[in-house]
Amino acid sequence: MTVSLTSSTTSTGVIPSNFVSFQSTEQFHGAVRAQLAQDIEVLFAYAKLPSPLVDACRYVMTGQGKLVRPLMVASAFASINSSNNARTDEPNDDINTLDAELDALLENDSDYDMSRRAALAVELLHTYSLVHDDLPCMDDDELRRGQPTAHIAFDEATALLAGDVLQTLAFEVLTAEMLTFAPFDATIASQLMAIFAPRARRMVSGQMLDLNAEASANIAQDDLEAIHRDKTGALIEAAMLMGGVCAGATAPQRMALQECAQYIGLAFQVQDDVLDVTMTTDTLGKPAGSDEKLDKSTYVKLMGVDDATSYAQSLFNDGRAAISHELNSRELSDNENTIGADNDALLALIEWLWSRKK
Repeated sequence: MTVSLTSSTTSTGVIPSNFVSFQSTEQFHGAVRAQLAQDIEVLFAYAKLPSPLVDACRYVMTGQGKLVRPLMVASAFASINSSNNARTDEPNDDINTLDAELDALLENDSDYDMSRRAALAVELLHTYSLVHDDLPCMDDDELRRGQPTAHIAFDEATALLAGDVLQTLAFEVLTAEMLTFAPFDATIASQLMAIFAPRARRMVSGQMLDLNAEASANIAQDDLEAIHRDKTGALIEAAMLMGGVCAGATAPQRMALQECAQYIGLAFQVQDDVLDVTMTTDTLGKPAGSDEKLDKSTYVKLMGVDDATSYAQSLFNDGRAAISHELNSRELSDNENTIGADNDALLALIEWLWSRKK
């Protein structure tokens, strides 16, 4: 994969550019994770939380998570940015002009800094939901991301408050005055809030529906999908849309991102259900077989492993197709109607998600 971003480091962090490319999905994802790790520390320095609250927050935010949602923000930002620049860029052979343009981009890329804020926001909200899901009053799990859950490592009250403050920080970070970040863009911030807030609410509603479904026998597939379009899919929608907005996505691009996210969000949940029964606890980093232990309604219970796996594959294919026509800065494969993932961050992310084992 060749992604149109660079890992040049400036006072504001790792800044994207059309001029230099990452050579692999792993390199791109590594740069996103490294930037997020820096930004988490900047955020905690800004928030000035007391101990042990800050210790619990750092503990859950710096575990070995997949960071799927921040990667979605970054990938959508990269893909839309690359696609839109491919439409407007004129060839320029003057190396001095290119150097001047690159310097200006590195110094003034407030759009990218807004995408950093968005990536933080979705990871903060997602992590809060995991901390609360693991509490004794919910799923009562003792392992998450390969380490003891927050209420085990600290105590139940601290874990509860850690989830609470991560949720509030998820919104505050969009406009907070933090070191290493350019001043927030009010226009973009208001659009991000309009995307983020209702999907945060949908995520919580989906969790309630999921708890209600535990007491229901023989839940229909349509009802199961309605739960997961909110519980899992809403935040995935937010991540892709927020990344696109920061890159200046057009209305058709936003519609395509939302359609793509709806397919990928559902595919991700179906895949999770399959992995829960086919992978080990060591591989997953959380207790394998927990869905069966809690008698949860799952796609595996509804369809069986093979049919659920096939369904996940079809959903990933639909998600890829939904966004491909809006990504103009990509190469076609041998089949002119098929888009390759080799040079597009979002398409590469979809391929990476399909191949995951945890």
